[in-house]
Amino acid sequence: MANSEKTLLLVKPDGVAEGHIGDIISRLEHKHYQITALKVVNATSDQLKKHYVDQVDKPFFHEIETYMQEGPLVAIIATGTDIVKAVHNLAGKTRPNDAQPGTIRGDYAHSYPDGVLRNVVHTSDSRENAHHEIAIWFPELAVAAHEKSAGKK
Repeated sequence: MANSEKTLLLVKPDGVAEGHIGDIISRLEHKHYQITALKVVNATSDQLKKHYVDQVDKPFFHEIETYMQEGPLVAIIATGTDIVKAVHNLAGKTRPNDAQPGTIRGDYAHSYPDGVLRNVVHTSDSRENAHHEIAIWFPELAVAAHEKSAGKK
């Protein structure tokens, strides 16, 4: 398929703790996207610094890091036609109060008085970012692809 691509979706610790993993996967499947990889991960500081590279030097980065390490998250690679934009739109606007009903964040995210943004999911916002983020959360796939292209089994 000419427009087939991969994207990353992270179900953040609040989405995992509140039991939204199955609902989020169902939304992907109802759109006929293929889940090509899925795993439960406890985020490391190194992964988060690579993922949020543009925000590491910001004063709020520590809050992001603390939030993303509150519990396990679920990392998902999904594949489909023009999927990066579609899944990013399916997630809804970043801030829970701005997200439309029917989007993942509109239906499941909450605003909290502590001001820390807990918005249930992360989705890649471009093909380039999807490629970069998939390598962070699924490094074993990059190794496997490299070994395959080098002729190893």
